[in-house]
Amino acid sequence: MVFYLSLILIVLCIIMSVRTLFLPHKIKGKKVSFENFIYLAFIYLTVMIGFGLIYTLLENKGYSIFMEGTAGLDGDFLVQLETGIYFSAVTLFSVGYGDIAPIGIGRMIAVLEALIGYTIPAAFVFRAVFEMEKKL
Repeated sequence: MVFYLSLILIVLCIIMSVRTLFLPHKIKGKKVSFENFIYLAFIYLTVMIGFGLIYTLLENKGYSIFMEGTAGLDGDFLVQLETGIYFSAVTLFSVGYGDIAPIGIGRMIAVLEALIGYTIPAAFVFRAVFEMEKKL
């Protein structure tokens, strides 16, 4: 029960964080600002940690999510959490290094995370430009 409640809470946090990109009047009207940078950084941080926790929770529950090198992931909770957040960051910001590969349901979760990672900057730029044009 705690597992499913945690999973639902994490997914809601990710959705609410990404959702802020689509709410009106949240981005400053300037082209470049420190506030916009921090805003975008917090969205990325929330998504990265959220997916890292999802990978870790599923791995602890017994699902095979990723494989490190040619062996499965072994270690205590902190090692799994570190690996989950690292894998999440590499998936969110790039296409991965290849040192950790998703398997099973982890593949679909990684595809969803990569899609979100590519969509965030596009939505941010689109929204900033749209807000600037609306003021003109």
